[in-house]
Amino acid sequence: ELVYSTFMAEDHTLHFYFLGGPDFVVGPKAPAAERNVLGVVAKVGVETGKAVINMRRKLRELTSLAAGKAVHPVFGLPGGVSKRLTKEDQAKFKAVAAEAVEFAKFTLDIFDKIVLSNSEYVDLILSDAFTHSTYYMGMVDERNRATFYDGQLRVVGPDGKEYAKFDSAKYLDYIAEHVEPWTYMKFCYLKPLGWKGLSDGAASGVYAVAPMARLNVVDGFPTPVAQAAYEKYVEKLGKPVHHTLANHWARVIELTYAAERMKELADDDEITDPNVRTIPTEKPTEGVGVVEAPRGTLIHHYATDERGVVTKANLIVATQNNAARIAMSVDKAAKGLISGNQVDEGLLNMVEMAFRAYDPCLGCASHSLPGA
Repeated sequence: ELVYSTFMAEDHTLHFYFLGGPDFVVGPKAPAAERNVLGVVAKVGVETGKAVINMRRKLRELTSLAAGKAVHPVFGLPGGVSKRLTKEDQAKFKAVAAEAVEFAKFTLDIFDKIVLSNSEYVDLILSDAFTHSTYYMGMVDERNRATFYDGQLRVVGPDGKEYAKFDSAKYLDYIAEHVEPWTYMKFCYLKPLGWKGLSDGAASGVYAVAPMARLNVVDGFPTPVAQAAYEKYVEKLGKPVHHTLANHWARVIELTYAAERMKELADDDEITDPNVRTIPTEKPTEGVGVVEAPRGTLIHHYATDERGVVTKANLIVATQNNAARIAMSVDKAAKGLISGNQVDEGLLNMVEMAFRAYDPCLGCASHSLPGA
C-alpha cells in the first residue's frame, strides 16, 4: 500500500501538471504549443516547474527502490511482495512523503488561485456541456471513507443515494459489458439496470469511475488535509457532483490523500518487518482482485488449472468502466460548444477537455483477439 500510495501521488501529479491541468492553468483556448507542461511552468514560474519535476522524480525513484522499477514493477507476488524495506529505505520514504504532503498542499493552493478564483473557469466546470447525471462507483473502507487499496465497491445513484455495495468477488452480479461494432472498447453498465444505450439518468445503467466518481461514493477521507479539501469541494459543488471537469479538482484532493497515506505508512515502523511473504500452500482455482487505479476502479479476474496456468482472464480497466460516459461527454460537449461552421482549434480543444478529464488509457481499454 505504501508503494501504491507513492504511485498514486506521482500519477496524479503527472496528470494535473502535464496532461489535463494545462487546459486550466494555461487556458482552454491557448495555442496548442503552450498547452503543456512548459506552458504551465511559464504561468506558475520556473521554480514551481522545477519543484513539480523534482517531486515526480523522487516519487518514481522510491517506487523503483521498493519495487524494482517505476513502470510494471516486479513486486507483488502470491502471498506478499518480493522484498522487504530496510530502515534506510524507510528513512527515504519518510523524507519524500513529508515533502509530498507539502507539495500536495501547494498544488491545492495553485488550483484554488488559478482555477477556482477564475469565474470563467468555474462557469465552464458547471456548464451543461460538461455535465452528465449518471451512477458512480468506487472503493470505500468500512466507514465509507476513501481507500485505493482494500475495501468494498460502492455505487451511488444520480441522486447520491447508495445503490449497491459489494465485495469484489461479486462484481459479475453488478457489472456487465456491452459490445458495439465500431469500437474495440467494451461498454460497462450496471447489470441490474440493463444497457439502455449512451444515455444518462436514473433509468440508465451507465456509471462512471475516476476521481470525481470516487468523491461521490465516499463520505469523507481518513486523513486531515484531504478531508478539509473534500469538505471545501462539497461546499462549492454540492453532492453528488455531475460536472465532468470537476475530475481535476477531485484528482488534486486524491493526490493529497495519497501523500498523507504514504506518510502514515512510512512513519509506521512495522513497514520494515522482514516477514513480507507467506508462500501459499494450496493451489488456487479462481481469484478476483480490485484496486482503485488513478483512472478509476480496476478489476482483474483469473481462473487457473491444477498446474496454476491461467485458463480464463477478464480485466475491466478504469477507462472501460468510463467508456460509455466518455463517449457521451464528447458528444455533449461538441453539441453544446459548436454552433455554425466556424470551428477553431480552441473550440476543438474544449471538446477534447471532455475526455481528457477522465485521463483515459485507450490502449489498456481495448479488447481484441489475435487475428480478429
